[in-house]
Amino acid sequence: QVQLVESGGGLVQAGGSLRLSCEASARTFTFFRVGWFRQAPGKEREFVAAIRWSGGTPLYADSAKGRFTISNDNPKNTVYLQMNSLKAEDTAVYYCAAENWNGVYEYWGQGTQVTVSS
Repeated sequence: QVQLVESGGGLVQAGGSLRLSCEASARTFTFFRVGWFRQAPGKEREFVAAIRWSGGTPLYADSAKGRFTISNDNPKNTVYLQMNSLKAEDTAVYYCAAENWNGVYEYWGQGTQVTVSS
């Protein structure tokens, strides 16, 4: 069983920055990739970014490209999402999730609220 704990959300003004953290309870080789997703009120959950523990090119949604950066710290079993130039439309609950070796995001964190005021 993998437990994921997000932190770092909060209230920020438009144009500001936040760094989200996702700490995993299991060793990193347990799963293939960690992704960040978000869900705004009244909207479906959407993909934001993902990174493999073993390295390689991260994946980003178009809305995140150029503003968000995903990174991982393997010794700390932690994945970060650095969010810059935040916009009001980035307001959402942000979740991290662990993708198993079958391509399924099997484990999810409880989410952290990000609110961007305009």
